Parts: sequence; structure tokens; C-alpha cells
Amino acid sequence: MINIFREYDIRGIFEKELNEDVVTKIGYALSSKFDGEFIAIGYDARSHSPQLFEWLSAGFNAGGKKVLAMGIVPTPANYFCNYQTLKTLTNGEINSDIMPSASVMITGSHNPPEYNGFKITINQSPFFSEDIYSMGRDIAVMDSVNMVESDITNIDANRLYVDYLVENFSHLKGMDTKIVYDCGNGVAGVVLLEIFEKLELDTKGIYIDPDGTFPNHHPDPSEEENLEDIKVLLNDGADIAFAYDGDADRIAVLTQKYNIKGDQMALLYSLIMDKPTVIGEVKCSQVMYDELERRGSKAIMYKTGHSNLKVKIKETGADLACEVSGHIFFKHRYFGYDDAIYATLRMLELIQKGIDLDAELDALPVVYSTEEIKVKTTEEEKFIIIDKIKELLKNPPSDFPTIKDIIDIDGVRINFDKGWGLVRASNTTPVLVTRFESTDEELVKVYQNEIGKLIEMAKS
Repeated sequence: MINIFREYDIRGIFEKELNEDVVTKIGYALSSKFDGEFIAIGYDARSHSPQLFEWLSAGFNAGGKKVLAMGIVPTPANYFCNYQTLKTLTNGEINSDIMPSASVMITGSHNPPEYNGFKITINQSPFFSEDIYSMGRDIAVMDSVNMVESDITNIDANRLYVDYLVENFSHLKGMDTKIVYDCGNGVAGVVLLEIFEKLELDTKGIYIDPDGTFPNHHPDPSEEENLEDIKVLLNDGADIAFAYDGDADRIAVLTQKYNIKGDQMALLYSLIMDKPTVIGEVKCSQVMYDELERRGSKAIMYKTGHSNLKVKIKETGADLACEVSGHIFFKHRYFGYDDAIYATLRMLELIQKGIDLDAELDALPVVYSTEEIKVKTTEEEKFIIIDKIKELLKNPPSDFPTIKDIIDIDGVRINFDKGWGLVRASNTTPVLVTRFESTDEELVKVYQNEIGKLIEMAKS
């Protein structure tokens, strides 16, 4: 059971790991983590999400909290409610305004259908890392929770979210761009179709209806195989395409020429900001960091993980943050969390302003890079291996490429004269994540081979 408590969230298999006893205890334990009276809870399209909502709500009620029920929402709509005064609904009647002190999003994100989990926000900040681990240890020895009478009130979170975005992007109304999109049968469709219609945009969508069995393809737009259908639609005369993960906090953006990665998106978004501060993760291309600095902006490299980046934005006052996988965080004109729906509208805004996305990307320095390459290991060994690699790098093999410097904020990013290589331990799965980049295509293979040898030495 303790393995469901992870770095950024709580995640496990429904009933096998996320059963009534455990989930009720999670709600009860979380009740003591914030002082306010109200917790807002929403859920994704998975068939077991409503059941998890009932169990979790019972735990919060037992802990003395009142639950505000969102129903099915995208994760960013769940986050959004932490920054809004909400109107509750009882028998169709609007009650007094309420500001929640925390929220939980019930979602398995892009995991297989049998998985689900909880993304937690308390006092507008992510609840993660040691806070989650510590709570997991407490729950492991917790007695059964004494149930009390249910106290659940409905709120229309999607309406609040949609109205906000339509109002703030009213200048996009009727823009002359042919847009296609793929919701992947996740929850993006519960708001996106209405937003596009109200903005009178020329759109065509696929797999819009939420279906937690994901019958058409896996809801992970960072994997090329999941973009095949939207590419067909794009090639049928569209100007731009968008695809979303299961809970709509990650985005893929495609033009006729590019599958635009998160670090490239950051460079595009920052074009219309005045010398912004931009945070990237350790997997981001060096091109992003160098180009931002060349423009007079400030670039910060930090740890991978949506929770880490939200905290870093708040700490630094940065305008924008990104992950290569498509998590995009706007503090500039927004609230500083990852929101694929909002990122869609900001990308359309660039097009409306006359920015040629392909031309901007064409102008960037040419580099060669791998996708994420994952090396299987175990939960127990992955961080030990990283520590061993750090020791080996103090006295690397004689034929190892010349090291310029090493960045160890999250795993090991080794900078060479013409590129870099990364090895980090995944915080969510039992793998090492590697990535390699160089201005010389052959050197990418050299970096990959030499760092691969280090990994094998550290594993032995």
C-alpha cells in the first residue's frame, strides 16, 4: 500500500490498492493538513472515479471538512477553483460564496484504465514529496475511520472555468485559423467544445466524449503512436492541431512541419512577453536556455515534475515554466499551474498576432536529440544507481567525453563541449530516464553509448 504514495501525487490500481479503507483514510488524514472548512473535489473520466469520490468524501467528512463536489472536470479546472470564490448549488438554489482551502483531483492521468489517483492542492500550493510520503506512513498504521453523516454540496466548476477563459480570450473570436484537436476520450472535451463554440472558432475534434476505457488510443500525447489520428486530420487542410492527455494538464501542438515539444512551446510563448523569467526542467534542450538568454530573458533550470515547477514559479516569481512532455505553466496573466486548455488559447493568440510558428522554429539552432530513453530498474535501486554514477564521474573512464560541468539538481546532467546527456531517476516509475543532445548527430550516439556504460557499471 505504501507504494501508492508518490513524489507528485497518490496513484494506484483501483480496489487492489485504492480500496475503500485506504481511500477513506486518505481523506481523513488530509483533513488535518489545512485549516479551512471546505475541500473541493473533482474527477476524471475513469469509470471508478465516482466511487473514489464517495470514499474520499466520507474520509473528509469524518475529519470535519465539508466537500464541494465538482463532478467530472479537467485537472486545470480543479486547480482553477483554488483561486476563485465559488457559488454552491443546493436543489438548484445558489448559496453564499465560498472559497475552498484545498482541492483534490481524482485522476489516473495517462496511466492505463485500471489506475487512478489523487492530485492534491492545499492553500494554492501542491501537496507533494515528503508531505505525501509522511502521510502514507501515518495511514499505514491508522485505525479504521469512524464514519459520520455525509456533507457534500455541488458546485459548477466547469461553468466558472469556461466563462473565465471565454472572457479572457474574447479577442480570439472568429479568428481565421483551421483548428483540429484530439481529446483522447479524456476530460478536455467537457469544456473545450463549448469554449471553441463560444469563441466561434473553426474547429473539428475527435474522441471528444469522455470514456475512461480509452477505446481509440492511450491518452498520452507525448507518444507519437497516439498522434496518428490527429495527424490525418491535420493533413486534411488544417492549420494547427492540439492533443491532450487524460486529465488535460498536458498538451501536444502540431503544425504541418513540427510536433512542438514543451521547451519549444516556451520559446514561442515567451516571444510576446517582455524579457520573462522562464523555468525549464533538466530534460529541456540547451537551445531553449541559450535562446532565452540571448533575448535578454532569464532562464532557470530545475527539477522535473509538475509540483516542483509550481513551487519554483511561486518562489522565483517566474512568468512561465515548461516540461518537454507538454506541461506548460503560465504565471504571466494566469495562476502558475499547468493547464493544457489555457495553453491552447495562448498558442492561438500567437497565431492571431501574426507569429509564424514554423518560421520561428526553423530559425533556431539545429541540434540532434533523442526522445526519453528509459532504463528499467527497481524502486529500491534507482536512486542508488544515480549516486553511484555521481561517484564514477569524479574519476570517469579515460575514453569518456570531456566534461565541461555537471548539473545535479535532478539526477545528473553532464554538459560536454557540443551537447549533453542526462540520467535521472523517475519519481513515479521504477526506471532511469535518459536523454541526449548534441549539435553533432554522431556525438548523440557517443554520449548515449558512454553514459550507457556508466549506468551498467553503476548497476553491477
